[in-house]
Amino acid sequence: MSDTAGMHMAEEVETPVAQDTHDVLDMITGSWVSQITGAIAVLHIPDHLAEGVRTADEIARLEGSEPRATFRLMRAASSVGLLKYLGQNRFGLSGRGQLLRSGVPGSLREMAMIQTAHAQWQCWGLLPDAVREGRSQATRALGADLFAYFAKDENAGEAALFAQAMGNLSGLIVGRAATMVDTSYVSDVVDVGGSNGDFVLGLMESNPVLRGQVVDLPHVVAGAEQEARRRGLSDRFSAVAGDFFVAVPAADLYLLKLVLHDWDDEDCVQILRNCRSSARPNGRVLIVERVIGQVGEPDFATRADINMLIACEGGMERDIHEFDVLLSASGWRRSEAHAVGAHYHLLIAQAC
Repeated sequence: MSDTAGMHMAEEVETPVAQDTHDVLDMITGSWVSQITGAIAVLHIPDHLAEGVRTADEIARLEGSEPRATFRLMRAASSVGLLKYLGQNRFGLSGRGQLLRSGVPGSLREMAMIQTAHAQWQCWGLLPDAVREGRSQATRALGADLFAYFAKDENAGEAALFAQAMGNLSGLIVGRAATMVDTSYVSDVVDVGGSNGDFVLGLMESNPVLRGQVVDLPHVVAGAEQEARRRGLSDRFSAVAGDFFVAVPAADLYLLKLVLHDWDDEDCVQILRNCRSSARPNGRVLIVERVIGQVGEPDFATRADINMLIACEGGMERDIHEFDVLLSASGWRRSEAHAVGAHYHLLIAQAC
């Protein structure tokens, strides 16, 4: 565990080919960085460092891990900017590492863990087959589609982690999205497939008379009820198990946050039509999704699109024209579009 400060190595002369080689090697080994990030989150290393600088040996004692391996992990994490190395086997948190702490505003801890957990990792290993067949490989990898996998009792821990990870993302976007939505003349909001209800509960916190509801799968609704109790909003909130492909409750406003990207065009139109059929006069739907930009430009949404290809049958990210086609086919017309951070957009549509 010795320091290597002062070690001098001959610098390689950078040519365009050498730089390309380095860049491609970084891309090839990007999964290593993902696993390092997930591992320090699982092992609570950012939480252990939250109160101040510690040595790797101290972290190992706190976590019950092997000291040498703990140092090696922390050394690797510091090389990608997640930790700060302060000499003499001591480490502190960087700004990036702060985002992997538990329960802090903007935390991405659960997101780091779920992306490197069993379900996602097994599906990504079958990407070439997903491209050859043009379909998700989740059933082959997991024995069930992704949502059926999470619904199994033996996968309850991973399902809860997935819900928390979606909450991580909600925390990044809901606050800003809520400021862009006028609910002054809205009585009832339905969060369709709303998981823990972060979006609707956020709107309810800013409007003291708004009534909210989450409609989602049976194993999810208890988490939404618990979150409403935690926020002191149970008197205006309900969570019901339902199938949004069949029907949704009547409301003035519908929320579809990270829902449409799970489904193919036909299914999306059905979800949106059900919202339109139940919408009260002057109803609106709010859609929060990644929106693909110009082809060939750096674009996180295109990487997310491949994640949807491998994980969800029919799942995909879309460009703005594709969203407009879905809305038009289901009785809605887009009136606004806003960037809300973390690679997401808020689309607001009016009932036609």
